[in-house]
Amino acid sequence: MSFGNIMLVDTSGASRATANQDRLLCEGVPASEAMARTDLNRMNRYKSIIQRVGAQAGIDPAIIAGIISRESRAGNTLQNGWGDHGNAWGLMQVDKRHHTPQGGWDSEEHLCQGRDILIDMIRTIGRKFPNWTAEQHLKGGLAAYNMGPNSVETYDHVDRKTTGRDYSNDVVARAQWYKSNGGF
Repeated sequence: MSFGNIMLVDTSGASRATANQDRLLCEGVPASEAMARTDLNRMNRYKSIIQRVGAQAGIDPAIIAGIISRESRAGNTLQNGWGDHGNAWGLMQVDKRHHTPQGGWDSEEHLCQGRDILIDMIRTIGRKFPNWTAEQHLKGGLAAYNMGPNSVETYDHVDRKTTGRDYSNDVVARAQWYKSNGGF
C-alpha cells in the first residue's frame, strides 16, 4: 500500500519559532534540513529498526525519521524516554493521554506503535478529504499525528493548529532531507 511519495509533498519547512530552537539564522526548508543534519548521527543508531518498521507497513522510513527528528531530536530531548512534560513516550512521542505507550522508548515495538498511529491518521484524513491526493493525505496525516484529525480543516492551512504551526511542513522537509541525504 502506498501512502504517497514524500518527495512530491510540498513544504514550507520550519517556522522561525522552530528554527530558533537551534538558534538558526534561517527558517523554512533550510532550517528543517539543518536540524535533520544535526540529528543524523543519533538517527543512524536507529536506522535499521526504522527501515524495518517502515518496510513492514509500506511507510517510507524517511517519514519515520522525520517524525523522530521533530519529536525527540532522535532521543536527544528525552528524559528517561519521556518528553512533553512527561506526557509523551519514546522517539516518536506517543502521547499517554491518548494511547498506552508500548515497548521501550527506542524499541521496535514503540516505532511500530508510532507508525500505526500515523497510518491511522493518514487513513482518517483520506476519508475526511477523499478528493485530496495521496501526498496531501500524507501531509494531513502528519498534522493529525501531532494534533489529531479534527485539527486538519483545509489543506492550505494544514498546520494552523499544530505545534509551532509548522509540524507537517517541518516533518516533510526533514523527511525529504533524510531520503535524499541520510540514506533512509
